Amino acid sequence: MATATLAADQVSYEDLYARWEKGNWSATGIDFSRDHHDWHGRLEEIQRRAALWNYALFFHGEDSVADNLSPYIDAAPREEQKYFLTTQQVDEARHAVFFGRFMNEVVGTGGETIADTLERTRPELTWGFRKTFERLDRMADELRADRSKPKLAAAVTLYHIIIEAALAQPGQHYIEDFWKGNGLMPGFQEGMENVARDEQRHIGFGVKLLADLVREDPDCRYAVADLLREVLPYTTALLRPPPGGEGYAEALGFTLEEIYTFGAQSMESKLAAAGLPLEELPGRPPLPYNLTHEQRARRGLLFLRSGVIGEKLGPPSSDPEVQAELFDALRMSVVHQKVAVEPTTVQWDFSDAAPWFLRAHNGSTTVEQGRLEQPDVVIRSTFEDWADVAVGREDARVAIAKRKLRPKGSPRALWRMTKLLA
Repeated sequence: MATATLAADQVSYEDLYARWEKGNWSATGIDFSRDHHDWHGRLEEIQRRAALWNYALFFHGEDSVADNLSPYIDAAPREEQKYFLTTQQVDEARHAVFFGRFMNEVVGTGGETIADTLERTRPELTWGFRKTFERLDRMADELRADRSKPKLAAAVTLYHIIIEAALAQPGQHYIEDFWKGNGLMPGFQEGMENVARDEQRHIGFGVKLLADLVREDPDCRYAVADLLREVLPYTTALLRPPPGGEGYAEALGFTLEEIYTFGAQSMESKLAAAGLPLEELPGRPPLPYNLTHEQRARRGLLFLRSGVIGEKLGPPSSDPEVQAELFDALRMSVVHQKVAVEPTTVQWDFSDAAPWFLRAHNGSTTVEQGRLEQPDVVIRSTFEDWADVAVGREDARVAIAKRKLRPKGSPRALWRMTKLLA
C-alpha cells in the first residue's frame, strides 16, 4: 500500500542538521548597550513591566526545554534524529543564555548566575506557564522510563507542536514586529531573530519526526490526542497577565485574541503537516475544529476569563453566553464521536443556573436551554460541578462517587449517555 506524501516529507533530517551548521550565532556576542538606553530612557513604565513579564516566560521556558531534552535524544529511533536533537539542546541553552544576559544587562534584575536570575524572575510566571512546564518535567521522566513510539509522539507534540509552535512562535512574531516598528532595542531584535530562526528549524524537525512516528505506529494518534486534551486547558491560561497587568499585551503591540488566533493556526497547520488533522484525531476533539481560528481564540478567552478553565479561584461564571459556548462544545464532542446510538436525550438540572438539554441521534445532535418533559437521563448538579467535569478538571466517575453529579435514568439510558459523553 502506498504511503501518503505529507508536507513533513519535503525536508530531510540531514538538511535540518545542515541548516543548523549554517545558522550558528553567538548569544554572548550581542551588543546590548543601546538596548539598556532604550529600556531605561525611552520605554513607558507599563511597557517595561509588560516586557519583563513576557520575556521572563521565554527565559524560564528556554531553561526548561534545555533541561528536559536529553530523554528525547535517548528515545529517538534513528541516529539522524538523535544528532539533530543534540543540536537543538545546544540551541535551547544558547537561548537561555541570551535571555539571561538581557535580564541582567538591560533590565537590571541582577544575579551572579543563571540560577539567580531565574529565581529573581520567577514571580512573573503565570499559573498556565507553571502547569504547562510541570507537565514537560513529568513528560521527560515518563520518556526516560518508556521510550515507545507513542510516548515519544506525545512528548514531541508537547515540546515541538505546543510549546514551540503554538506558544513560542506567535510570541516571537509579535516581539519582532513591535521592536522593529518602534526602532528600539536593536540587540534584543537581533537575538530574537536568531531565536525565531532556530525555533522554526526545531518545529520543522518535530513535525517530520511526528509524521514518521505516526506512520510507524498507529497508537501514536491516540497518544497525541490524549496529550492535547490534557494540556490545552493549561496552555490557554499561559499568557493570562497577572493582576494589574490587563494592558500588558496591548502595551507590546498585540491583543490576546490576536496571539491566541496565531497560536491556533500554527498548531493546527503543524499537526496537519504531520498527518494529524484535528478532525481525524480519535476520541473527544481537543479543539472545536468546526470553528474558525478567531472563534476558537474568542471561546478560549471567554472560558478563561469566566473561570471555566485556568486556575480555579472560585465558581465559574454561569453567564448565558458561557453556558451556551460550553454546551456547544459538548455538542461538537458528541458529533465527533461518530458512535452509532439510539436516540438519546439528556437533561441537565442545575441548582444554580438555567437548565439545558441535549438530543442526540445519528447525524443530528442539538443542545438547547430549557427542559424536556421525559428525558432519558437527568443529571442534577451545580453548574460549577458540571463545568469542572466538562473541561476535565474532575473525572466524571469521581464526581458521581462524590454525589456532585447525580445522574438518573434506566441502566440502558445511562449506558447510552456514558457512551455519548465519554
